[in-house]
Amino acid sequence: MTTAADLFARMPETFDAAKAGSMEATVQFDLSGDGGGQWHVNIANGACAVGEGVTAAPTATIRMNAPDYVKMVKGELNPVTAFMMGQIKVEGDLNTVMKFQTLFG
Repeated sequence: MTTAADLFARMPETFDAAKAGSMEATVQFDLSGDGGGQWHVNIANGACAVGEGVTAAPTATIRMNAPDYVKMVKGELNPVTAFMMGQIKVEGDLNTVMKFQTLFG
């Protein structure tokens, strides 16, 4: 079974630097429930770095249930539908989050 931790560990491998362009942002993930935790993903200089825990002053913070996050990354949960249903809460720059989700294969 894939966990949120597995997905974050693989993020740098699936990152598409060409799509990121000159984007510089840090997205904080606060995942609750089974397999949850906190991770932050920094996009800068065409690279992706993932860290565990909380970062100071993220560009955006995404809060959701860890099993729902896994489903979303696997394509089993539509992010727009999940956002509209209140399954995803975003604080900060929503545009960053919208672009962020396109950067990983």
